[in-house]
Amino acid sequence: MSDTGHRLPAVESESALLPWLLVALRPMNRTRVKQLLQHGRVTVNGSPISRHDHALHPGDRVAIRNSKSSPPTKVLLPIVHADEAIIVIDKPSGLLTVATENEKQDTTFVRLSEMLAALGAGRPFVVHRLDRETSGLLLFASTAEERDRLQENWDGVEKTYLAVVEGRPRWPEGVVENYLKEGNNLRMSSGGAGNGGKLAITRYRLVATRGANSLLEVVIPTGRKHQIRVHLAGLGCPIIGDLAYGAKTNPARRLGLHAWKLALKHSVTKQRLELESPMPTRLWKK
Repeated sequence: MSDTGHRLPAVESESALLPWLLVALRPMNRTRVKQLLQHGRVTVNGSPISRHDHALHPGDRVAIRNSKSSPPTKVLLPIVHADEAIIVIDKPSGLLTVATENEKQDTTFVRLSEMLAALGAGRPFVVHRLDRETSGLLLFASTAEERDRLQENWDGVEKTYLAVVEGRPRWPEGVVENYLKEGNNLRMSSGGAGNGGKLAITRYRLVATRGANSLLEVVIPTGRKHQIRVHLAGLGCPIIGDLAYGAKTNPARRLGLHAWKLALKHSVTKQRLELESPMPTRLWKK
């Protein structure tokens, strides 16, 4: 029997099935996970498994079958955090956040919506976006009210990125502040405050240099389209792979930008929430 439904992340170490599922299917509760096993909706390497203590081995393929027969769907997105207010996933490079005219079927929003629907966990609401080739932390709201609150206070969310750039900035740290405006070619350019430009502030710090490239830590108090890409290119250090903004090299075969950290005050707990996504080794090996 072949897997149908939602494939879970690859098994990386020895484990019993139930405890592994409790981690892979967070925030689904224990009772719901047991029901999936009981009803034969969990498959391992294509075969339905109902035993809680079934042994998993590295490389095993685990999937959740839909309640009705259907073709295979996309691989589930890694969930970094989920609760009654927000959902934060680790977006891979190459995947759009939301649909465009040319791509409507396979986006982060579609994948997450399908996943939550299958788990009976509601639906996501888009708060912000990452460029297709940017990887890392992407935040969704669990309700429309939470989405509106987050968007209204978005500049208060701490957003930290890691960028691999060509060359090395003249100064090891600094601030770029100007106004960005979108042109008819959909690219952003810097200029003055007039003609619809929006204030964009980028803080950067040199972390390391290796050969012809540098690794920068970047904090953006504002969140404008292509902000980091435009500002780093303006320093003479375009992000690797960013041919639209002047990069000459593409060693990682993707944009060298990763949404590394998010920090915000949680609307329900009122506590500070700090989240992190490890830098892909494809971009910068330690």
